[in-house]
Amino acid sequence: MSDSVLREKSKEFAKKIVFTTKRIKEKDKEWVLTEQLLRSGTSVGANIHEAQYAHGRADFISKLEIALKECFESEYWLELMFETGYLEEKEFKLLIGECGLIRKMLVNSCKTAKENKTKPTKC
Repeated sequence: MSDSVLREKSKEFAKKIVFTTKRIKEKDKEWVLTEQLLRSGTSVGANIHEAQYAHGRADFISKLEIALKECFESEYWLELMFETGYLEEKEFKLLIGECGLIRKMLVNSCKTAKENKTKPTKC
């Protein structure tokens, strides 16, 4: 399963989110925003992974759409944390760029899955 670009990118993004939120908690003692970002940022990859074991096309699409919603939420928390000074510009641009790329890939995957009338394609 490690051959999937979307799965790999979402897992790498999740790891960066884990390390980033850990650093912010230790340095700035900020827990509320970091927990929100941690939940949404790691949920993206978890839902993409779960889609691989969907119970049919509708379930597959549903999992990808949940991942997409979590991606949008992660972008919000990243923007808020940058605008409130918890993220430096360089780190923000890196994370928001990766999140945006995953979002675009998810949009395309959802579109393809909805157009494809046969069994689900792997992420």
